[in-house]
Amino acid sequence: MEYLKQKILKEGIIKEGCILKVDSFLNHQIDVEFLNEVGKEFKRRFSDKEVTKILTVEASGIAIAVMTAQYFNVPVLFAKKVESSNMDESTYESEVYSYTRGKTYKMRVSKNYLSKDDKVLVIDDFLANGSAALGLVNLVESAGAELSGIGIVIEKSFQDGGKKLREKGINLHSLVRVEFDSENNIVFK
Repeated sequence: MEYLKQKILKEGIIKEGCILKVDSFLNHQIDVEFLNEVGKEFKRRFSDKEVTKILTVEASGIAIAVMTAQYFNVPVLFAKKVESSNMDESTYESEVYSYTRGKTYKMRVSKNYLSKDDKVLVIDDFLANGSAALGLVNLVESAGAELSGIGIVIEKSFQDGGKKLREKGINLHSLVRVEFDSENNIVFK
């Protein structure tokens, strides 16, 4: 997706530790026109799959999932990272490690909203070590639902998340895959 590559080169900031900061358009401030194009692209890439629900994790994945869901005409379900008093007591849970935050947390979805009849497309902003994606897959499997695939906006191909998912035979589509050269510049794979 050339438009995404240009947006990353123009607005992305590279921080120490191979951290690509794209919060000006993707995961803090939202560029709605851009995300609309992302949603269309995910619909194109998964057009051969049946999808009854889109699943993501709060918070950064929600906007991307919503923009994608409008093209599939299905609801969005997001896994919650924080336990709250108004969350249903009956939930599917998955423990994941956040590379960005450097900590482990549980994500949860209510059993009321994910069932064995669902065909689920997982959508997220980044794929690094694969923990969040595998955690979402675990939630889908716990419900007995079918995984239609995983759509990622930016995959860090120098980390092993993509490899883990592909080795499991998961239908993974990353809109761009990035690496960094020896001078810490972005290289698209």
